[in-house]
Amino acid sequence: MEFILPTIGFIGPGSAILILGVAFIIFGPKKLPELGRAAGQTLKEFKSATTSLMDDHDKDKKEEPKEK
Repeated sequence: MEFILPTIGFIGPGSAILILGVAFIIFGPKKLPELGRAAGQTLKEFKSATTSLMDDHDKDKKEEPKEK
């Protein structure tokens, strides 16, 4: 039986480990949590902004008068 590891997009598990290893060497163990926190906050703000835009778009569509 063959076990296949899940992949993230085009990045396989070996590549992900290599990228994390290089990041660990470049930034060091003290900076990695700060970088992860900053990336998480950025994604959270992006998600919030896109949700807000979609809500505004849906609201505008509902308010448009329908012509017959």
